[in-house]
Amino acid sequence: MTFSALDTPAPQCYIRRMSNGDLIAEIARLKKERNAIILAHSYQRPEIQDIADFVGDSLALARAAQSARCDVIVFCGVHFMAETACILNPTRTVLLPDADAACSLEASCPAQDLAAFLEREKEKNYFVVAYVNCSIGVKALADVIVTSGNAERIVSAAPADRPILFVPDQNLGAWTAAKTGRPMTLWNGACHVHQLFTRDTLLSMKEKYPNAKIVCHPECAEPIRLLADHICSTEKMIPYCREAEATQFIIVTETGILHRLRKLVPDKEFIPVQLGTCSCAECEFMKLNTLEKIRNCLRDMAPEVRVPEDLRLRAAAPLERMLELSK
Repeated sequence: MTFSALDTPAPQCYIRRMSNGDLIAEIARLKKERNAIILAHSYQRPEIQDIADFVGDSLALARAAQSARCDVIVFCGVHFMAETACILNPTRTVLLPDADAACSLEASCPAQDLAAFLEREKEKNYFVVAYVNCSIGVKALADVIVTSGNAERIVSAAPADRPILFVPDQNLGAWTAAKTGRPMTLWNGACHVHQLFTRDTLLSMKEKYPNAKIVCHPECAEPIRLLADHICSTEKMIPYCREAEATQFIIVTETGILHRLRKLVPDKEFIPVQLGTCSCAECEFMKLNTLEKIRNCLRDMAPEVRVPEDLRLRAAAPLERMLELSK
């Protein structure tokens, strides 16, 4: 926002940023004008979670996108999430506040590499299970999509006569294989944030907080999972922490979830994992979205995420299969 006595661009010294309150008011006005809703992943900034119409993990957001009654979806997350909303909502406009909000897991499994692998190994007739953190091209090659919240259930229902290829997260795949007893071939991919956690760091935190329960996301590596008291998706962390007798929890995932935990379970303490002297586990891509960018995307109707219709149709089938199996 600028102010100047002239109809020319204001000099930098006269430019001021709108306050959060002003931005929130303008976002509310634009939402109504555009008939829009705001969906936010649990790793988003607290102020974004607070203005969102719905906050959740990948499965919850996929369902919310599918049932949305609106013309415009503002997806505060990363690119593959906005793509997923496009797949499920072909008649709606999907906006991503920052076009550079990418995902290391998505990048670890390019669709052309997966297609080449499946061609080389076609005699094995893999049943491809794709974690939702992947591109639309990978989804189109999959037999079914999973999230961290439903992977165990869906893999348990996979055909017994076909070998399973799990892409792209090897850690979630290994955890799911252990839970289901289904052997899998695992793609060599991992979330760069969850890879930051180390066994020594977690042992040090447990020594500092001996009464705390360790709750970790299944995207964490096996040495971390072995130290955890409970392993679950971000969405399932909330009921677990609410119902557990413990009053302190060390949360081993991206720190954005702490805001929801503290709001929804206010009588308990949630402790992020310290990585070095002053840093915690934050996804720089998730944090690219801001209130100002949400305002801008609603004002300008850009950046818009679009997907080719033929690819959308191929990717929709495994996504719809996931949603059906998750009921």
